Amino acid sequence: MAALNDVLIEPVLSEKATTLREQNKYVFKVAPNATKTQIKEAVSKLFNVKVVNCTTINVLGKMKRLRGKAGRTASWKKAIVRLEPGQTIKVFEGV
Repeated sequence: MAALNDVLIEPVLSEKATTLREQNKYVFKVAPNATKTQIKEAVSKLFNVKVVNCTTINVLGKMKRLRGKAGRTASWKKAIVRLEPGQTIKVFEGV
């Protein structure tokens, strides 16, 4: 199994992710080969919280153009983790 720090890459700080926090859901950018079980375990051990469920989404990179040549930004995997009621992740507070 991969190390816990290798599963979670970074938290996603967007407007939609901020509104999801009101529903006790937190959004992370995760490793492309990470499974839902690995993500649940990583979040629960790193932040000492109880995870209810995990939803994963593969985000396709957007088409971009630079100097007339077409290209694509990198694709990535997103995980939305729902915690038990009353629990929070302190890293996200005040952001």
